[in-house]
Amino acid sequence: MTAIPTQPALKEWSAAIHALLDGRQTVLLRKGGIGEKRFELAPEVAESRFLLFPTVAHSHAERVRPQHRDLLEPAAADSTDDAVVVRAGARVVAAIPVERPQGLEDIAPLHIWTAESVQVDRLDFRPRHRLTALVVSAVPLAEPVRLTRTPAYRGCASWVDLPVSPAWAAPVHTDAVLDEIAQRVRDSVG
Repeated sequence: MTAIPTQPALKEWSAAIHALLDGRQTVLLRKGGIGEKRFELAPEVAESRFLLFPTVAHSHAERVRPQHRDLLEPAAADSTDDAVVVRAGARVVAAIPVERPQGLEDIAPLHIWTAESVQVDRLDFRPRHRLTALVVSAVPLAEPVRLTRTPAYRGCASWVDLPVSPAWAAPVHTDAVLDEIAQRVRDSVG
């Protein structure tokens, strides 16, 4: 019996994944899940692409700025009780520890979340843990992959392994654009 290869996947709000693919978002803000001591990028993930595992909660609507709420309905279809649709991956361009949280407002155009959501869900959540701003290069899959939801995908952890060998399409942004964004994030919060 041949083992199915797995690919690491970062759990992220489905609306944020759609925003990454749409070019509206280039930054993820992470601290790690409740069961984790901190958010970490494994060396094999930090140097390569990983999948994005879509998550959805009813409260996401109030946590997304109004101009991006059009993403919520199509994004919700990617994460149901029975299945998930994996349609993207990413590569970390820069992982920047947030040393100056007051600068987060300066990078608001680089993500879809409200200022209140950034404060409550990221800064106030586990306040002793450092927030990391990830500048990512979003990459669509050539064909989305539908997976049956299993118990292995549950829990409040940042990473899951998925039985997917993706075919990648072209990245949403060029490296030059993302390098400029990474410098902007460093200047604002690093």
